[in-house]
Amino acid sequence: MGIDKRLAIIGGAGTMGTAVVRGLLRAGAMSPEQLLVAARRESSLAHLAELGVTLGTDNRGAVEGADVVLLAVHPGQVAGVLRQIGPTLQTTQLIISVATGIPTSRVEELTERDVPVVRAAPNLAAVVGASITVLCAGRQAEERHMDLAREIFGTVGEVETLDEIHMNACTALGGCGPAFVFKCIEALAEGGVKMGLPRMASRRMAAQMMLGAAHMVLVTGEHPAALKDQVTTPGGCTIDGITKLEERGLPIALIEAVETSARKAAKLFDS
Repeated sequence: MGIDKRLAIIGGAGTMGTAVVRGLLRAGAMSPEQLLVAARRESSLAHLAELGVTLGTDNRGAVEGADVVLLAVHPGQVAGVLRQIGPTLQTTQLIISVATGIPTSRVEELTERDVPVVRAAPNLAAVVGASITVLCAGRQAEERHMDLAREIFGTVGEVETLDEIHMNACTALGGCGPAFVFKCIEALAEGGVKMGLPRMASRRMAAQMMLGAAHMVLVTGEHPAALKDQVTTPGGCTIDGITKLEERGLPIALIEAVETSARKAAKLFDS
């Protein structure tokens, strides 16, 4: 069953806005006629023209008549956009914000009316329908609003619901995490090249190996340490590699990467 709503995406020409548009259309959850995408410049919307959705540069015009408004803008643009569209917003509409670090209370304050707000933290893998998106509800958001947000982001991957206190950590792990994984894939592939593998084959092997390992964690439900032990035979070659990773501090480096990114996400609201 499709989503019987009209969705306006402000900042929809960017990576996340585009991913949501394509995800909704690919899943058949919405038709092009239900989608309105607004951006600051017409030129940035050109890549969406073939999809048949309504395009424009008038944020207030896009919001009028929409049931859901998705804010897909940078954190520093949220205040300006909300002040611009505020007079147009109705309490019957739902705002979903993917702006990093901006709490629902701030979005509610800027709207100057009791519009329900849901905060979402998707990641880059939404582009290929494999995001993990975490949602939390604002003060006015009801379960029906959360269900609608789940339907929307369910077209670009998996969805979790947590309290807002966890959102900056979710941004660090789920949102920034792909970059950390890309670095790991890059390094592993370079290791293969160092040992004589062709570069493209090594990259594909590293990426597929990471995908397979992640799939095992999700499908089996086993702790990663238990799965690691299944690979690490006594006296074998894996334990030597694990020892080197521990010696170089990879586990601590990854933990600190998540912690650092979470702290930066929290500071974006204050900047």
